[in-house]
Amino acid sequence: MESQEAPDGPEVHRGFICASFNQDTTSLSVGTKTGYQLFSVTAAEKLDCIHEGVECPDVYIVERLFSSSLVVVVSLSMPQRMNVYHFKKGTEICNYSYSNNILSVRLNRQRLVVCLEESIYIHNIKDMKLLKTLLNTPINPSGLCALSVNHSNSYLAYPGSATIGEITVYDANSLSTVTLIQAHDSPLAALTFNASGTKLASASEKGTVIRVFSIPEGQRLFEFRRGMKRYVSISSLSFSADAQFLCASSNTETVHIFKLEQHSPSQEEESPTWSAYVGKMFTAASTYLPAQVSDMMHQDRAFATVRLNMFGLKNICALATIQKLPRLLVASSDGYLYIYNVDPQDGGECVLVQKHRLFDTSEEQVEEKEEEKLEDDSPQPVGQSYAATVALPSTPPSSTTLMGYSEDGGAQKGEVIPEHEFAESPVCLDDENEFPPVSNQSN
Repeated sequence: MESQEAPDGPEVHRGFICASFNQDTTSLSVGTKTGYQLFSVTAAEKLDCIHEGVECPDVYIVERLFSSSLVVVVSLSMPQRMNVYHFKKGTEICNYSYSNNILSVRLNRQRLVVCLEESIYIHNIKDMKLLKTLLNTPINPSGLCALSVNHSNSYLAYPGSATIGEITVYDANSLSTVTLIQAHDSPLAALTFNASGTKLASASEKGTVIRVFSIPEGQRLFEFRRGMKRYVSISSLSFSADAQFLCASSNTETVHIFKLEQHSPSQEEESPTWSAYVGKMFTAASTYLPAQVSDMMHQDRAFATVRLNMFGLKNICALATIQKLPRLLVASSDGYLYIYNVDPQDGGECVLVQKHRLFDTSEEQVEEKEEEKLEDDSPQPVGQSYAATVALPSTPPSSTTLMGYSEDGGAQKGEVIPEHEFAESPVCLDDENEFPPVSNQSN
């Protein structure tokens, strides 16, 4: 999520480069000029920094796997190289280099997906083995893609066209295409799955309409209108954990929250209000109107909204339950995390409850670090040319190998895994439940 300065109002924080929430919205990762930071967002009144990584500067991609110790980092200084760290041990698990700049990384407990402008690489996250390369995908300059966090059905969604809003849904487990969805007339701008991987939300570059589809069928379930007066750039979409709500943020000052509910005819008959009566009249009249006008009449409006004190700044939003209350989280490139209360019954305008600074470092200290970095920087060697079909490890292979492993943690027969792809000791990403389970047995 790169950010650009807005002409008026709050400006982009000079240390900020990117931000992302983890898969269950319990953690916020922030890429900075000096490295990256990981924050816990399990309490509204405080924001705890649980780790600050300084392995490489100018981090423009940082993704954490749930609440584990695995974090994926990509730096502007080496944009074709992905580093995977065990941040609690301070060790590098592996690194891979690709044929072009890395635009985005997505991960769940089964798969790690790396998206380039015209190709996608799918890795097995347990051993980082490259399973599949999707070559010659439609030009995707923003690296737009989504991976379902439910690893039992690891669906991957990415643009199926560079000119229209077609979505390709791919099964990252069986490594096969599931369906193509004709979602929008304009090219895609945002994609996201719900937690179970049964729904997919999308928005186009126009940013006026957001649609939700069933997965894997690809049938349209909901259609929401964000606005009519102007086209906007949707920067993020996010479902609530129960998939009852969907939030959308953009380069405007408004964040919209939509409610995913089916309007049954029986409910309308039980409560014959004036609005229901008018709605029936519009529905009847829509059959005689042009298709575009008819579609607008069937599109639901926002259930709740948030008015930010900024315009034109990139941000990401997420819905989470914090301390048993529904909250909207907005991480902005102005260097703040905003937390709002959401009324799940009546909606309306959300109330700001906390505003947390993501940076405590003064601008003078940032300038000093940047000057030191410039003095210490030496020219990076030019990377070798890689075959378009393979992402090669950037470290020379080692003759020592580790046996492959499975979910139960025991060494199993199978393909050997080069030892250079791992830290020297077993990779324990979660202190309570080791994931992935790595055998220390050598071949």
